[in-house]
Amino acid sequence: MKVGFIGLGVMGEPMARHLRAAGHDLAVWARRPASAAALVAEGVPLCATPAELAARSEVVITIVTASADVDALAFGPDGLAAGFAPGAIHVDMSTIAPAMARSLAERHAARGIGFVDAPVSGGGQGARDATLAIMAGAEADVLERVRPLLAAMGKRIVHIGPPGAGQVAKACNQMIMVAAIQACAEAMRLADAHGVDVAAVRTALSGGSAGSRVLEVMGAKMVERDFAAGVEARLHHKDFALLMDEAARLGAPLPVAAQVWQQLNALMGAGWGRDDTSSLLRVLEAASSRGAG
Repeated sequence: MKVGFIGLGVMGEPMARHLRAAGHDLAVWARRPASAAALVAEGVPLCATPAELAARSEVVITIVTASADVDALAFGPDGLAAGFAPGAIHVDMSTIAPAMARSLAERHAARGIGFVDAPVSGGGQGARDATLAIMAGAEADVLERVRPLLAAMGKRIVHIGPPGAGQVAKACNQMIMVAAIQACAEAMRLADAHGVDVAAVRTALSGGSAGSRVLEVMGAKMVERDFAAGVEARLHHKDFALLMDEAARLGAPLPVAAQVWQQLNALMGAGWGRDDTSSLLRVLEAASSRGAG
């Protein structure tokens, strides 16, 4: 297929490379052309505007930061909508508000364009290994048309429901995952406060019912005090802002998520937003220091 790609970050670039390796005719657009330099050097066309990219593509995939970014790419000046031919499809793999995904789907449908919201879980490693979990919100026939593209980037593709449903599933994923990171941080902090070997505690926990991918990866980062970003904490903070806003709108009580949200706020306030979310451990340590003072 003729595929356009926007969002060549830590996850986007390897995802785009998998599409090309699968034999698809890839082109890109980048707000910062330098981010596309490696692909362009390998012969991938760089379009001047999103509209130009859409005009030469059957499907355009976007993976950017926020709702407003996707909206601007699709319907801003020289946006995708200005270039798409009827029958084209926009696949957004960003993490955005469900309401924005539904709005994009409605506006695209009015122009004869399909839309899939397909947020992912798996991080940079999952993107590099093409093992992402993909949560799709779309009409069934539209999803089937782009399934071969998704299969080139991910291992598990689940059709959650109509447009917007994928983003609901991603919000649920983020709640569970970041709450687990917070739980790991609290366990490591408690072990350290007792003066016991936190590495040994993590090893013991990993072999029992507390064992998890989060404990394996984030627990190791906490033990090693490696706070370099796998996924920047500011992105999880952004995701929690979305889901807490939705919870307030729906009247859905999320007491654990609300506490994690406050810890993420403290993390951001400490200036660690571009570090890893394992920095939630440092938030607890800072609170302990203030208490001791």
